[in-house]
Amino acid sequence: MGPRKLRLLWQFLLFLVLALKILSAADFDPYRILGLSRTASQVDIKKAYKKLAREWHPDKNKNPGAEDKFIQISKAYEILSSEEKRSNYDRYGDAGENQGYSQQQQHHHFRHFHDSFYFDESFFHFPFNSERRDSTDEKYLLQFSHYINEVVPDSFRKPYLIKITSDWCFSCIHIEPVWKEVVQELEGIGVGIGVVHAGYERRLAHHLGAHSTPSILGVINGKISFFHNAVLRENLRHFVESLLPGNLVDKITDKNYIRFLSNWQQENKPHVLLFDQMPPVPLIYKLTAFAYKDYLSFGYVDLGQREAEQMSSQYNINMYSPTMLVFKEHIHKPADVVQARGMKKQVIDDFISTNKFLMASRLTNQKLFQELCPVRKSHRQRKYCVTLLTGEGDKFQKAYESFLAFASANTKDTLRFVHVFKDRQRELTSALLTEEDKHPDKSSVAILERRNSAGRIVYKTLLKIWSGSEENKFALLDFLDRLRKDPSVLSSEIILSDLNDELAPVFFLRWFYTAVDYWADVWESVLHNNWFVPHCLRFSVTFSKSY
Repeated sequence: MGPRKLRLLWQFLLFLVLALKILSAADFDPYRILGLSRTASQVDIKKAYKKLAREWHPDKNKNPGAEDKFIQISKAYEILSSEEKRSNYDRYGDAGENQGYSQQQQHHHFRHFHDSFYFDESFFHFPFNSERRDSTDEKYLLQFSHYINEVVPDSFRKPYLIKITSDWCFSCIHIEPVWKEVVQELEGIGVGIGVVHAGYERRLAHHLGAHSTPSILGVINGKISFFHNAVLRENLRHFVESLLPGNLVDKITDKNYIRFLSNWQQENKPHVLLFDQMPPVPLIYKLTAFAYKDYLSFGYVDLGQREAEQMSSQYNINMYSPTMLVFKEHIHKPADVVQARGMKKQVIDDFISTNKFLMASRLTNQKLFQELCPVRKSHRQRKYCVTLLTGEGDKFQKAYESFLAFASANTKDTLRFVHVFKDRQRELTSALLTEEDKHPDKSSVAILERRNSAGRIVYKTLLKIWSGSEENKFALLDFLDRLRKDPSVLSSEIILSDLNDELAPVFFLRWFYTAVDYWADVWESVLHNNWFVPHCLRFSVTFSKSY
């Protein structure tokens, strides 16, 4: 068959699909599909959708028409769950956005097809070759080494949504409008995006377990999960949300906020509260909580409920604008506040990154030590760690509180205030205090600077007994002033071994739960093996290309 005949055949098939789509659009009634009246509430719509989706999901319903029925149910829910699309449908019989003009009304069925299909001039120009395809995907293209060395490590800070595509793939073109819309939305709130061209990156496609195109998958904490649903904006958004751990954000009310904020000492972390009017926790906030889970704890307050009135009054919250508060050692007064309508990712990231640590964090492991007391890079980039060597219990509380008050009053870019429990970090304590300087029932203060990553530090044990008296504070303030002018006052030098990891038992539990999650994923893969992705990834046009 010659090229001209082949081209004509393809155009005939595509026009046939177009004709069928137009005819089906004429009979499409989302209310009838969900079994609802036109006065149905959002609660009724959601309830009907959940019931029908469970009943007609192709993985459970073996009826030959289940897949088409499921797609209709998902499309109906997409229209009726959006106030704008529902209003357009009620007025014009179509969910399109540009209604109300007579000429557009005459051709609304053609627009409806365009909304759910790749339909522009390239439709007639046979855009299946990668050179003719949209270049939007190019900046997201992944190679095997980039995936292994960058995407996988980064997936411990943010989830990735990855599409597997190829040339001459009809269904790949079919999902492009939805994919573009979802990418634009999710990338803007912190989701990583990737595209794998199976024809050129066959090794990576097989490594991911994708055996047909198109396939969509998520990667989080290095684990791969396949998308098994209709390619709709809401479904992809829910898929990304389902990848995130369920315990990232605590629901906070007047009954539990004191307990939540008081955990700063046990967790050794600042605590963040977001106040907003939306009942579900916003996805952007969940993504932020995942990105900074090692540094802060996150809570969410729904201002629409009565159980938030006490907090709103106590912290003077604006009811009409999202407000984020970060609390450190003092639970009755936030350490920092940000408030903005339509809170953007950059605003949130800037706010959180500047409040990652307590005012005087406790050194519990080597990683935290390296972050709080970084190695000196140059004379202009010095970080001095003012370290309180203290103990646990009420008898040390006064010394700690006075040290904390000093830290709050003397915050500078070149200073970090930290404290150490002597019994838990014996090697560090022995390095900074001689035997004759050790007082088991007393606290001490030392100032140190890390010189290299091999453990070399310079230091000065300034106050062998820190009681928190005014005399102690004046002596420390005077020394810091001299240190600013002459760094050589740190006259002692030593090589430190790594700090004792006080959180090791917690990490063991995390490892155990991770292992349980892993085997649960393996079992799920047996039930919903990604070899069946061509059957599980639902399209209203069911062309799929294996490679």
